[in-house]
Amino acid sequence: MTQANQPDPYLRNKREEDIALRAEQLAVQFAKRAAKHDLEGSFPFDNFTDLKQSGYLKLTVPESFGGEEGSVYEMVLSQERLARGDGSTALAVGWHIGLLLQLRLSRAWPEKLYAELCRETVANGAIINELISELATGSPSRGGKPETSASRVQGGWRINGKKTYSTLSPVLTFFIVSASIENSDKVGSFLVRQGPGVRIEETWNSLGMRATGSHDVVLEDVFVPDEDTIRGLEPARAASVPTEGTLLHIPACYIGIARAARDFALEFARKHKPNSLTVPIAELPHIKRQIGLIEAELLTARSYLFHTADRWDKEPGNRATMKHELGLAKYTATNAAIRIVDQAMRIVGALSLSRSLPLERMYRDVRAGLHNPPMDDAVLLNLANHAIGELS
Repeated sequence: MTQANQPDPYLRNKREEDIALRAEQLAVQFAKRAAKHDLEGSFPFDNFTDLKQSGYLKLTVPESFGGEEGSVYEMVLSQERLARGDGSTALAVGWHIGLLLQLRLSRAWPEKLYAELCRETVANGAIINELISELATGSPSRGGKPETSASRVQGGWRINGKKTYSTLSPVLTFFIVSASIENSDKVGSFLVRQGPGVRIEETWNSLGMRATGSHDVVLEDVFVPDEDTIRGLEPARAASVPTEGTLLHIPACYIGIARAARDFALEFARKHKPNSLTVPIAELPHIKRQIGLIEAELLTARSYLFHTADRWDKEPGNRATMKHELGLAKYTATNAAIRIVDQAMRIVGALSLSRSLPLERMYRDVRAGLHNPPMDDAVLLNLANHAIGELS
């Protein structure tokens, strides 16, 4: 993994430099293991040991619980660098730190339950994710009702069902489960702890992001006590605090992968000199044009991503109206990442298809960004509605 020689304009103070340095150091180690985990489709337990020991898992936990209370900007900064080493690890841990940040902003959980989660994360490296995807419902963002069920029993709830795309499943300590409440039209939310009735079916065998551990999680008569109920039969709360900015960990990951592909292609072009040439291919006009296209894509997407993250942090009063901007940051980053990796492979040529080089893995990994929320069609619809609304 190539390190940048130029100072990064998005590092604005010592704290951000320290956060970035930690992620960069972890990324160097993760890059050495990425090909093996990708080839095997194995979960990177070793990476998560490193994440725990470095304190990365508590990046977004409040300082009052011993965490670092990282902002959205700092999360984006860190995740982008981590993904330069291994996209699968970065995307997976992003769901953990993003969810912790979401809960910190919303304060939607019972305080006692939230405090326990934070303390367990800081003290023991507990990992959490929200499992809401199911085969029958498709993407949860489309509004499908879960087939997983919750039935009322003495002292709590009995949960049965299966969740798909359960990223981090091999290492989850806790996970949030959405379930349809029996004899009701309501959907509840429950905190489940690894234990009796929880079973992982190792179904994850995908084209890209092969090491995220996104297997199926089966729940068979899992008991959730009342104190671990996040939302049950009670009436829905009023409009919640906006938290969509926490999803910027997704585009940060894909821009990080694209940056790594760009660095690899540049290094290759600077050194590769076929015997038909007197100079490295980096001196050829058509290669320079491809490098220029990469730079244009990367600088534009990265600039808008960091700008949006900074606005989210600095303008809490405007967060409720930033949905279209957040979506555009994700749309721009993920689509730019695909084009950047494609250009990098064109520069390297047929060698880029070899499993001995990282580009073919990066090419597969960035494709996954199209299927992370928000989806392209939803982003474009929101942008259109926003533009039409300006004229009303």
